[in-house]
Amino acid sequence: MNAAPRVEPGSPLAFDALPRPLDSAGRPRRVGIEVEFTGLSERRAAGVLAAHLGGRVEEEDPFAFHLVDSALGRISVERDLRHIHPHRPYRHPAPWLRPPASTLVAACLGLIIPRELVTEPLPPEDLPAVDAALARLQAAGAGGDRATLAGSLGLHLNIVPPDPAPATILALLRAYLLLEDELRGEILPSALARLHAPEPFPAAYRRHVLDPAYAPDLPTLCDDYLAANPTRKRGLDLLPLFLELLGDRVAGRITDKVKPRPVLHYRLPVARVGVAGWSLAADWNLWVRVERLAADTEALAARTARALQR
Repeated sequence: MNAAPRVEPGSPLAFDALPRPLDSAGRPRRVGIEVEFTGLSERRAAGVLAAHLGGRVEEEDPFAFHLVDSALGRISVERDLRHIHPHRPYRHPAPWLRPPASTLVAACLGLIIPRELVTEPLPPEDLPAVDAALARLQAAGAGGDRATLAGSLGLHLNIVPPDPAPATILALLRAYLLLEDELRGEILPSALARLHAPEPFPAAYRRHVLDPAYAPDLPTLCDDYLAANPTRKRGLDLLPLFLELLGDRVAGRITDKVKPRPVLHYRLPVARVGVAGWSLAADWNLWVRVERLAADTEALAARTARALQR
């Protein structure tokens, strides 16, 4: 594996440090990366990654490949369309979509449905190495710049929170709500990108959560979130975390495809794998901005008071 180039602090490509780098057990927090691209097939992309990172490629089906034992652990490259992986269990399976029908569907949608690269949870210091791997894909023909006519090309960060306490989750949610408008302004500069992006949190829910008197326990925080946001289509999607923490309390109230995961699913950024020199750093640093505000009790309270006065 070729090492990622050294980046000096303060460089546009520097990755900012989390204000709380350890979890409640004293372990380094981790982040999983999901990034979509066009151009390369799943098979070809997995081969490029194997040549760069080592490991071996395992084929799950013609549209899903997994690189295992690589320098970055397990990496999956697949077509993100549930019905072309008919062997996987889903809540609403389509029995008629079996080979060769699933193969035909995938071929017809090949120019529309992007490929998705998914890493295992990594320490943040490995993010420059993910940049280097994405650069290899770009050099091999991977494309994509923010959005296509069919939708946005997503870059999702799955960040392990400092702890699962309701006060911690609430502080992060409040910080995100306070920063959401400016984050969207930086991330979504074009009308096309805004068209396909997740919708902002509802104004009434924002006011409810920002109320200084709001101090819910975890079930109440979850119930209030679900009542206002029974969808994964939010910039900060808490459904995987609530599903992980509260299980059946959540599962019967959502219809989206959601997997329980102990992470904060940050899904506003959009990917630019096809742009030479593109880095994950800017999008990662926007998330760190959220965490810094959440960790600064006085700044969070002051900004909340100003927001509620508008």
